[in-house]
Amino acid sequence: MHPTPAQPLDGSHDREIESLEEFDEAVSAHGTLAHFRVQAVDLTDRTGVLVALDTTGAVFLGCPMDPEAVARVRAAGALVFPPVPELPFDPYRGLVYGPDELFDGLGGGAGEGEGTRKDIGYEATPDARAYAWFQRTKADGDVYASMLRAIHDDAVSDALDELLDGARVVGVMGGHAMERGTQEYAGAARLGRELARSGFTVATGGGPGAMEAANLGAYAAAFDDGMLPEALRLLAKAPSFRPSVTGWARAAFDVRDRWPGGTHSVGIPTWFYGHEPPNVFATHIAKYFANATREDGLLARSNAGVVFLPGAAGTVQEIFDNATPNYYESRGEPTPMVLVDRAHWTERLPAWPLLRSLARERSMEDRIALVDRIEEAPEALKRLGD
Repeated sequence: MHPTPAQPLDGSHDREIESLEEFDEAVSAHGTLAHFRVQAVDLTDRTGVLVALDTTGAVFLGCPMDPEAVARVRAAGALVFPPVPELPFDPYRGLVYGPDELFDGLGGGAGEGEGTRKDIGYEATPDARAYAWFQRTKADGDVYASMLRAIHDDAVSDALDELLDGARVVGVMGGHAMERGTQEYAGAARLGRELARSGFTVATGGGPGAMEAANLGAYAAAFDDGMLPEALRLLAKAPSFRPSVTGWARAAFDVRDRWPGGTHSVGIPTWFYGHEPPNVFATHIAKYFANATREDGLLARSNAGVVFLPGAAGTVQEIFDNATPNYYESRGEPTPMVLVDRAHWTERLPAWPLLRSLARERSMEDRIALVDRIEEAPEALKRLGD
């Protein structure tokens, strides 16, 4: 699940450089930077290399460079998009986020002290500052701000594609209101663990509630069975991100610090819903400004199917966002869809009867299932995918 260093040009990603290590490897291997794309790499200490090598057709996206290097590579035919000052995010980023980056100053990490974690509240983290910037600019009509958001989201999509290349991804959808300490939360966590142990990459909407539970379960897959119940017990002390995101996030980081190195999973949240913070159990976080891009991207990348836990309007929307390409087969063969909780999806929010009617006599008819209990979802997913 990690991008590989740049290689000779054979495909769309083969000349993308996203770290200083990859830059040095590319220079050593090829002796040229012609037609490479370098994203958000600090090159202030590589001036000698930049002025000496061929940079014809190269593109430097948000790379800090010495003024001499900028002038020389531009004169040699490269395009240089300089870093944007005073932004709380990097629009040219080459990799998806990690929880320590988004919660920097609050989250700390394994090996960092409790004092570090409590230095700031959530409102001062990069995640919260990016949301505040979005709130200030989303309705001001400034084409520059909207361009920066679009560039950022495209860069995140590119990084996510590289990250998930070759992975079997199962999406787990569900509402943000599900609280820690409930049976439903524990069930969603066990689902995530089972999916991860079965070799799937778990992907969620990246927020709290059912989304966090599934990412937690995936994280727990690397440990013995006793870890998850203990983690659930510790998290229950801060059941919700309301009223305090800070307390909610710190409880999760405490769990991660106690059990470092969990199994990788993906969260795909959005700043559009700024009241929903990202959860820290998703080891890779592809966060977007545009919710429509985020929703479609999450479902499109769930190539091994989607499990829909009980939710409200957002989850209903996701069911039919997923059903549409399955109905028309616009992404190829239909992928499995498993709805959990018969009463919820047939009585409280009767999405199942409509989904079943849509699927009738279509290829997707054999790729949908409704189960009563969350424990039945992995087997149903496997059955539909055979």
